[in-house]
Amino acid sequence: MAQASIYLNFNGNAEEAFNHYKKAFGTEFSAPLMRFKDTPQGGAMPEADQNKVAHAAMHILGGSQIMATDMLESWGQKVVAGNNFSINLAPDSKEEADRLYSELSEGGTDAVPPHDEFWGYGGSCTDRFGIRWMINVIKWQQQ
Repeated sequence: MAQASIYLNFNGNAEEAFNHYKKAFGTEFSAPLMRFKDTPQGGAMPEADQNKVAHAAMHILGGSQIMATDMLESWGQKVVAGNNFSINLAPDSKEEADRLYSELSEGGTDAVPPHDEFWGYGGSCTDRFGIRWMINVIKWQQQ
């Protein structure tokens, strides 16, 4: 089933933040934290980045979900106001992902067209109004 969530970016303290949110919302992580060392790129990054959070997720109020990652300076990433969150869309199909990307990226910037990744099929863009969007069809959704 298609859903939307809020994706948060942190400067190396995603785990600390999510442990705080876990307490504040009285919830648990939706899945174990994924660390960068556990991704296909893990072996090709500085040791200091290996244990940083590649992905975290938890449900908060009313079925809403927040997700997060640590941005990596070694990859040229830096959290600043405006790139510290995205709206993540999880449509039911690649075709719907492509359609949403086409509409949202029109006149926008920082566009990465949807493509196959280790987690599924995804892309991102900043729309012409300055809102960051992630569009991901997770592998288990494709089956």
